[in-house]
Amino acid sequence: MRKKTLFWFFVLFCLTAHSQAFLSEKAIISLLTTTPCDNEVYTLYGHTSIRICDSVSPGKTIDYVFNYGIFNFNQPNFVYHFAKGDLDYELGYYPYELFALDKQLQNSNVYEQILNLTTQEMQNLWTALIVNAQPSNRTYRYNYFFDNCATRPAYLIEQVVKGRIVYTENPKKETFRDIINYLTRDNAWLTFGCDLALGVQTDRFVAFRETFFIPEYLYKAYSGAQIVNPDGTKRPLVSAEYTLIEMIPDEATGKILFTPFIFSIMILIVVLFATWIEWRRKKYFRWLDCFIFLIAGMAGCVLFFLCFMSQQPYVWPNISIGWLHPFHLIGVVLFALKKINKAAYIYHFINFAALLLMLTAWIFIPQHLNMAFIPLIAILLLRSGYGIYNYKF
Repeated sequence: MRKKTLFWFFVLFCLTAHSQAFLSEKAIISLLTTTPCDNEVYTLYGHTSIRICDSVSPGKTIDYVFNYGIFNFNQPNFVYHFAKGDLDYELGYYPYELFALDKQLQNSNVYEQILNLTTQEMQNLWTALIVNAQPSNRTYRYNYFFDNCATRPAYLIEQVVKGRIVYTENPKKETFRDIINYLTRDNAWLTFGCDLALGVQTDRFVAFRETFFIPEYLYKAYSGAQIVNPDGTKRPLVSAEYTLIEMIPDEATGKILFTPFIFSIMILIVVLFATWIEWRRKKYFRWLDCFIFLIAGMAGCVLFFLCFMSQQPYVWPNISIGWLHPFHLIGVVLFALKKINKAAYIYHFINFAALLLMLTAWIFIPQHLNMAFIPLIAILLLRSGYGIYNYKF
């Protein structure tokens, strides 16, 4: 972690002295797409950068990578600001050799697409990048879906092209959640977390241009794109493609067996067994309800924060707040005090009715709900059902 911190520190204060005002006719500008790395969660969606290479004179070569994905993990309250959606990212640039070394250590594939730009278009892009990399301009408010390391280069390239870029659209219709779950398909726990945090709007179909927030989708879009010049003639956006860095295959570790669904089923079985013991002994384990609803209430506070306090897109409305919410903490107080058993009964009754309605209407809910939610909802439903039974009988 210390080495990574030093590396990115160097990135932010790289050698601006070697920048030049004009590119030569030998200049090459390319889009670099980095594949996900299994070792770091923040790389799971891949990365996009812009490379500028120009042999200015014998012995002098400019070869920089511009990166809109610079952030500092060590900044105060990083997780809080990321969840709240007010985290700032920066544009940094640094020699290609450092970029290549980092990706080799990260063990990722790096694909290069040489952009088929005119000399003037390359000059305009170079000038725009130098201006954006200035200390007063390089910081921007990160938005996962609409303003990130992939959307910024795509927008910038569209702005400098004389004419317009025409893409070959993928006929397959996908939602934002489809795309995210495809990328997290090998990490069931991350998929579970995303399904819990992201709300109804994540399940709307994505416009083709909106898919560019994922580097892999931007890479595929560029592969078949055409530039339509002002005179109506066409030229391919990408003149050549290369694999710059190829990852070394790791030994197969196999799929994780301890998935959220299996974990949820195991907890449900334990709670079922404890409830069966209560019923046989005609007892009520007050502490069990307090513990279960305390965990649900604390998780509900996090979900409540994301829904109502976060600026992240598509976290509200979220139907999961119907079963995981802070009001469970009120239930904990009611369950802990024997003198207000009737109030506890009313809470259990309302909670039981709400959860039963949710499970009954599961297939009609306009939001994808992870299958691992079902056993967890069933636990709360079971405990509220037994709470009603215990009060009545």
